[in-house]
Parts: sequence; structure tokens; C-alpha cells
Amino acid sequence: MNKQQTAILTHSALWGALLFVPMMTTVHGEGLTARHVLVSVGVLLSFMAVFYANFFWLTPRYYTKGERRYFLLLNLAVIIVVSILFHLWMNTCNTYYPDPRKHPSDDNMLIYILHSMFNLSIVGSVATALQLASRWRKTEEARLEAEAARAEAELKTLRNQINPHFLLNTLNNIYALTAIDAERAQEAIQQLSKMLRHLLYDYEQPTVSLKDEVEFLENYANLMKIRLPKSVDVTFSVQCTNYDVQVAPMLFISLLENAFKHGIASTSPSFIHLRMTADTHSITCDIENSNHPKNEQDRSGHGIGLQQVQRRLDLAYPDRYTWQRGVSADGKTYQSKITIRL
Repeated sequence: MNKQQTAILTHSALWGALLFVPMMTTVHGEGLTARHVLVSVGVLLSFMAVFYANFFWLTPRYYTKGERRYFLLLNLAVIIVVSILFHLWMNTCNTYYPDPRKHPSDDNMLIYILHSMFNLSIVGSVATALQLASRWRKTEEARLEAEAARAEAELKTLRNQINPHFLLNTLNNIYALTAIDAERAQEAIQQLSKMLRHLLYDYEQPTVSLKDEVEFLENYANLMKIRLPKSVDVTFSVQCTNYDVQVAPMLFISLLENAFKHGIASTSPSFIHLRMTADTHSITCDIENSNHPKNEQDRSGHGIGLQQVQRRLDLAYPDRYTWQRGVSADGKTYQSKITIRL
């Protein structure tokens, strides 16, 4: 059942209840008479006239566009006309089906009409409130859909930007390696082909299994280690109880790239330690490396990779992640730790 059918059914049920409930609760033991039916039908028709005049015409045409003066004047005109018609309807009912229990206001047309106008004003106010609530809900739904589409488009753009950034760094490494050892360069190309397979077949999906993402990081670390001196200590520790958990693809690669960029020094011992842990509740990527920041003359990338990580976390895991990063007090170690709550 679609929304329009649900709305029709709801309105029909409410009007039906308004029509039949008064007739089922007649007093003084009279039982249901023709007069009761005619009066109930008259009340229902007058309420429906004012309700739908406000709901479909006056509120969307005048009130929501700021033309409140016309809205009030036309509402007053509609209520007066409907009240007069309802009074004439009641006179007709009294002519053919006299009621011995006449209310004092029955003989006073003005009082009767004012009483009807008060009731109809309440009905019109309810209709206006419902129309405004409905429009607000539709506007909010449209806003949320637009926000989701914008976030998805922005996330896709950020993910597409990672490919050339990552490939450029990796190809530069292989290019440097070809001048040192052709055999090791071939091994590096083979490692790169495994990573490209991940990029081509898995990266376009919104999420990938943690197992595939860990293998991707390991391939990258192995590729980078080929050209590193023995003085660099690179470790990769994985403790996962749930490898099938889904994660945004290539979310942690920029952290590892950053560690290799700023954690390696050719003249002093260096280290990069990566620890991945995961269970049914969270995923944690913790990278520690020796701190060897680049000087002002060598600022390739300008932190674009980490900026993208921050934005992707905000879009993919809003309010569900923590990112702790910074240099130790002695300035020798840099740590970047991301924890994602599942």
C-alpha cells in the first residue's frame, strides 16, 4: 500500500468515525432516527468542506506563500457560507422531522451561526496544522535525500581522488627501484598488480571485507619494504576475530603512506609498526612510526591524503569513530590510531 492509498484510508476512517460514533451514542432512549442521520450528515459535510478547503486550497495557496491576509479573509468567508448553509440544513431537518427538545439558541439564527463558525474554525485550524506538518515532513525528507545524495557524491569524489594519488606514489617507488635492481623491480610490479586488482574490482563497492583490506595493506607494506634498508623495522600485526566485517575500502592506506613518508630516515634507525584489530563491535588501525618530518623544501602532497581520510570518516562513519594522532612528548614517535564502532 503506497502513501496515497494510506492517506485515503486514514481520512475515510476518521470521517467515518465522526459520522457514525455520534449516531451510535444517541441519548434519552430514542434510538437512531432519520433526524439523527440527517444532522450527522450535515455536520460531517460542513466539517469536510472547511477542512479540505484549508488543506488543499487556502493553506498551500495563501498561508505558505506569506499571503496571510487573504488566507484569513477567505477562511472567514468560507466559514460564514458553510455555517449559513448548515443552519438552513438544520431548518430543513426541523421542518420535516421536528425535535421537541429545542435548544434556546435554535430560534436565534445569529447565535447558532456563531456557534457553528467557532466549531468550523477549529476544524480549519486542524487542517492548516496538518497541511503544514505534511509539507514540513516532505521538505525534511527531500532535504535528507539531497544530503545523502550529496554525501554519496562527495564520498565518491574523494575515493576517486585517492587512486591517482596512491598510484603516483607507488609508481615513483618502482621507478626508483628499476635503477637499483631490475629483478626486485619485477617483484614490485607483481605486488602492484595484486593491489590494482583490489582497486579495479573491490574499490568501486561502498564496502569491502576487512580480509581484503588487510591483504591490500600487507601488499603495500611488502611493496614498500623492497626498497628499504635493513635498518628500517617494519612489522604488520593482525588480530581479527571477524574478518568478514565490512569496511570502507582504502580507508587506512593514507595512514600507512604517511608512515612510510615521514617515518623513514636513511641515516638513522627507523621503524613502522602497524596493528589491526577487529571484533564484532569495532575495528582499530594503529600505526606507530619513528618521526622524521619533511622539511619545507620537501612537502609533497601537503597532507592531502590525511585530509581525505578525515572527510571519508566523517561521511562514512559519522559519530562512530575516533582518531587519535600526534607526536610523542620526546618528538621521536608519531602515532595514528583510528577506531570505528560497528
